[in-house]
Amino acid sequence: MEFRGYRMHMADTPVIHLSLPVNDLVTARDFYENVLGCSIGREREDWFDAWFFGLQLTLQSRPLEVMDVSQQGVRHFGVVLPSLPEFNELVKRVNASGRPWISEPEKHFDAELSGKLSGKFADPSGNIIEIKFYKNEQDYQS
Repeated sequence: MEFRGYRMHMADTPVIHLSLPVNDLVTARDFYENVLGCSIGREREDWFDAWFFGLQLTLQSRPLEVMDVSQQGVRHFGVVLPSLPEFNELVKRVNASGRPWISEPEKHFDAELSGKLSGKFADPSGNIIEIKFYKNEQDYQS
């Protein structure tokens, strides 16, 4: 299986899975597929899988379980992108979608943040997503 250049082999590579509630499956699918560029996998009446940079993300129609962004504290998920052009392209797509940034994309200069470039936004149901880029791979792996 290949997703956005990320090759996945079930026989030798574990696949990380996350399941999140959403208010509306049609809106969620449009956002994950058309804004974030996710491939859509399995689909059922009340859920679908979106391949989020190698993560099997199951989005379930569970409006009563959706939390407002203000109630989520530090809870979020995200991706470290492998190149600055890929980071910038995703920022452009989020901007074009009209989704507001919770924290605008910016470079962090604090030593403990290792010079990461990052930003946070929420999907239409309020699930918080962080995108990151590090110039040096060892900065996020150590």
